[in-house]
Amino acid sequence: MTRTTSSAATAFFALLLVGLLAACNTTAGVGRDLSAVGDAVSDSAEENKGY
Repeated sequence: MTRTTSSAATAFFALLLVGLLAACNTTAGVGRDLSAVGDAVSDSAEENKGY
């Protein structure tokens, strides 16, 4: 490979890695948010049982 091609490939993989890491962080945040919503629904259901 030429030096230019190697540099372009390195830059591409660096950007890909940054994108994947950002996606993991976002996915973790969404998971925590959904978990909090589920907990709130469960708590509300327990508080409002009719029996």
